[in-house]
Amino acid sequence: MKKKSIINLIKYHVENNDIQFRNEAVEVARSFNDEGDYQLSEYIVNLLSTTNTLIPQDMSIESSFLKSVNNSSASLPLPIEISQDLKGMINAINHKVGINKFLFEGAPGTGKTESVKQVARLLNRQIYGVEFSSLIDSKLGATNKNIVELFDEINKLPFPDKFIILFDEIDSIALDRINANDIREMGRVTSTILKKFDELNDDIVIIATTNLYSQLDKALLRRFDSTINFDRYSQDDIVEIAEKFFNEYVKKFNNVGKNMRLFKKIIRLINPTPMPGDLLNIIKTSLAFSDLNSSFDYIKRLYGFTGYNIQNIESLKSQGFTLREIELLTGISKSQASRELSEKKGK
Repeated sequence: MKKKSIINLIKYHVENNDIQFRNEAVEVARSFNDEGDYQLSEYIVNLLSTTNTLIPQDMSIESSFLKSVNNSSASLPLPIEISQDLKGMINAINHKVGINKFLFEGAPGTGKTESVKQVARLLNRQIYGVEFSSLIDSKLGATNKNIVELFDEINKLPFPDKFIILFDEIDSIALDRINANDIREMGRVTSTILKKFDELNDDIVIIATTNLYSQLDKALLRRFDSTINFDRYSQDDIVEIAEKFFNEYVKKFNNVGKNMRLFKKIIRLINPTPMPGDLLNIIKTSLAFSDLNSSFDYIKRLYGFTGYNIQNIESLKSQGFTLREIELLTGISKSQASRELSEKKGK
């Protein structure tokens, strides 16, 4: 330990500066850890964790492989089944029994990465995401070495119970060894990941996401304590989420008319059913591109995502739209629409 650290510790103690005292103590623990005195480092950390002083809110990590990810304060609408699984996951982490590795799998746009941010917020943890661009190297064996360094850094984190390590799209480095094109190199990389997962500090929470669950190495899948499937959205879930997205985003616009019954009918017609990520873009685009002088222009644009012809009155009627709704969609008056439908019915 450096003399400067001792002086700083005394100075901050005399000044009753809890935050700086703790920050300096963390640096002292890190220095002992780097020197190989892991027991003393852990002892210092344990002393700090049992005191009444505040834990530093910004514990930055200096790493070539990890990058800070901002937590989210926005609400995230999810189906009840997924929400219950996330609550169970949070309970498991809080019980501190070594259940600390989780896999979120599902199609793009189902809310996997955003859910990680919500979990981090509820657990009051900082997220650090693995930078695969720095991890993967073109040189034979270099990627393997980088993975070893990455996990060494993760296991040496001070206050490990204050972090979540995110492997977003873990399939980038852990595809099935049997089906990988470069089986030799991929096999070495995946084998190293498997070994390092087994050596993880139990206080460190690992969350991985993937769109390619079926292509992940089966041995890796067994390393996760729990897998949460995000492909569990019913059409009713999507309609409910669409309403929440609309009510939140429409606040940014003036002169927008609301007709939730018509809005929901259109959402149900979009095929294939959009997942939340795409759904939000559809709603935002419909509102942003709408005519400022037309209260319901966004409704017409929203209907455009169904792929149907908005000028086909017979089709609109068969889809369950009322004459008033047809008027809003097409600009054709109710009386004219009624006449045209009657004429076509009479032919």
